[in-house]
Amino acid sequence: MLRNRLKGSIFAGAALLLVLPAIFAQTANPSKAAAAPDLTGVWLIDRFQPALFPKGTTPPFTPWGEAQFKKADSTVNDPNLACLPHGVPRVMFVPLPMEIFQVPGKVLMYQEAGNELRQIHLDRAHPKDLDGTYNGDSIGKWEGETLVVDTIGFNEITWVDHVGLPHTDALHVVERIHRVDHNTLVDDFTIEDPKAYTKPWTASQTYHLKPGWEIAEYVCDNNKYVYHEK
Repeated sequence: MLRNRLKGSIFAGAALLLVLPAIFAQTANPSKAAAAPDLTGVWLIDRFQPALFPKGTTPPFTPWGEAQFKKADSTVNDPNLACLPHGVPRVMFVPLPMEIFQVPGKVLMYQEAGNELRQIHLDRAHPKDLDGTYNGDSIGKWEGETLVVDTIGFNEITWVDHVGLPHTDALHVVERIHRVDHNTLVDDFTIEDPKAYTKPWTASQTYHLKPGWEIAEYVCDNNKYVYHEK
């Protein structure tokens, strides 16, 4: 009987040694221990905000930023007139639906506006040498029920909003995306660009779930417009 007990203890100990690495891995990385919150679905903004600063308020411009804003004219030099990508955060304020997909290592946002795809990488850091792009490079992590998205690596072509808020390649956008309830999604933005603004500032957008909706084909044919300064 003693020998059987010893054999049982040995087998139990061996089994524990096999299980412990998985337990420790889950303890060290809670995101792997539990499923990520579900943000999937087709979403539409609650209301259209062409300007991210309320009427009568003044953005904290640097002299350069203010000069650029004074030159902005949505009928003449809006980059969107040339069918270019909206950029971040502007694309998140377009009054067209977006669909969110969650796949291993990424959250994908497919925007009907321009049929643009945002990739939010959950399993890597920002590359050290980024070439500037319209939507930048986005990485994310989960903080409880909130997806925190950090985006850098922009070019200088896009506007921050629909009325001409400028930015430079130093733009840094942090989003905190969370589901308030089943039908409501909120994205809180912190926008920082020391070349264009004297301090970081915030904005927010609310989206509503649209069951049964599908993303439609989007065609932009305004390429006759020239927006680049000579």
